[in-house]
Amino acid sequence: MSIIYILIPIAILLTSLAIYLFFWAVKTEQFEDLEKQGMSILFDDEPQIKNIATQSEQEEEIKSAKKSINNK
Repeated sequence: MSIIYILIPIAILLTSLAIYLFFWAVKTEQFEDLEKQGMSILFDDEPQIKNIATQSEQEEEIKSAKKSINNK
């Protein structure tokens, strides 16, 4: 029976700590915009622009590579 004298104050203390932490989180806007943070990991920071060479540019690169191989 004497253990209840210890457990009740501990339970009240933990409950009041949880309530305090909840109000602190609301006050510091920890619960604002929950969707953005969850979706932000799915997207890159900056979109990468791919350089698409035309067919004639690709043919010129192949010819120059063949010339450099033949010159060696």
